[in-house]
Amino acid sequence: MSGKGVNTRMGRPVKGTSDKKRREKVQALRLIGLGVPEATVKTMNPTEVRTMLKRPAKLKK
Repeated sequence: MSGKGVNTRMGRPVKGTSDKKRREKVQALRLIGLGVPEATVKTMNPTEVRTMLKRPAKLKK
């Protein structure tokens, strides 16, 4: 121990909520760009959006 009384061990930084919102918005825009109707994307939750983006070649155009 260094004897300084300070915890020098730093953990991994936590992902912020604003970053998460930005990622979700970008992913939704990617789906719209791939040809999915905007009305359909707006009704989907973020997990469904990510699932569809995993295999973009299987999207119906």
